[in-house]
Amino acid sequence: MSTAKKWSNVAVAMESALGSNITITAISKASEGVVTATNTLSNGDFVKLSVQGMFQLNGRVARVSSVSGASFTLEGVDTTLFDTFTTGTANKITFGTSITTATTLNASGGDFDFIDTTTIHVNSKTQIPGAASAATYTFDNIWDVTDAGLLAMKLAGDAQSQRAFKFTFGTGGQIMVFNGYVAANLLPGGSAQQLVTTPSAITMFGSPTYYAS
Repeated sequence: MSTAKKWSNVAVAMESALGSNITITAISKASEGVVTATNTLSNGDFVKLSVQGMFQLNGRVARVSSVSGASFTLEGVDTTLFDTFTTGTANKITFGTSITTATTLNASGGDFDFIDTTTIHVNSKTQIPGAASAATYTFDNIWDVTDAGLLAMKLAGDAQSQRAFKFTFGTGGQIMVFNGYVAANLLPGGSAQQLVTTPSAITMFGSPTYYAS
């Protein structure tokens, strides 16, 4: 039976810095992909991937495990059915910015567009999945123009640059990591005699990765 979770004691961390490019020369197709690279990483580091060929990893955030010489494993990332790697880089992520003002959040997107494959020879329609829409998190935040997290999100949004995020559900709890574009304008809103809030959003670039702890 699954364990129910609630939105309480959830830590949201945003990328504050990226390490220099680590050149990747190969990625295996396996239940956990093994990366061959000019490795400077340690077990437990998180990396952002920029990959060609094995496009399913492009923009993906993953945790590093089983570091050995010039290789490391993408923990929890099954690459068995992915396309063949050609070139790419990895960058170590520093999650140094805490987002502590969110009061609500909503998830949307991730739905497939469907492509009609109906022929003249059948009497019922058929279809196959196309591309999935981008997944988005939207937040209401307590409005505070001095808050470091909100200011960092606005800076990322103004620059139209990607940032990696890590959601941790309780101390030592389950983790979700992903990469995305941020929108935050710090405009205040709300209702009379209610909390002053400001909206923000993260649109994912690449798929999220999940860890048990």
